[in-house]
Amino acid sequence: MNRRYLTVYANPVEAYGVVSKATMSGREVEAAALTKAALKLKECQDNWHAGDRDERLDSALRFNQRIWSVFQVELTREDNPLPKGLKLDLLRLSTFVDRRIFDAMSYPAPEKLTAVISINQNIAAGLRASPDSSQ
Repeated sequence: MNRRYLTVYANPVEAYGVVSKATMSGREVEAAALTKAALKLKECQDNWHAGDRDERLDSALRFNQRIWSVFQVELTREDNPLPKGLKLDLLRLSTFVDRRIFDAMSYPAPEKLTAVISINQNIAAGLRASPDSSQ
């Protein structure tokens, strides 16, 4: 038996994570990434005076920045199936998120994280909702 096989079964939580990632839809992956990003920011906000805040805040902001950069690339692809109006709205929203992230990087303050946390949570909730649930 190879070592990886034993490692996966030796740690059931890790095994579950590997399997769930492999079976998640694109929407679920995006929702999970946004939720993780929101949680990282919220944890910084809730523990603002912690000794390692600067490192955790930098990591959380950069994680958010990477996620939104991926969304921007995907939204500008010619083969993106979303309606043009929705793509434009999401690109505008991503620009707002970028500005908030850069502002929080330059002049850190806990209240500057609230808007990005809220946006991430709301977009994640929308992605988790069934596409047919609005009918």
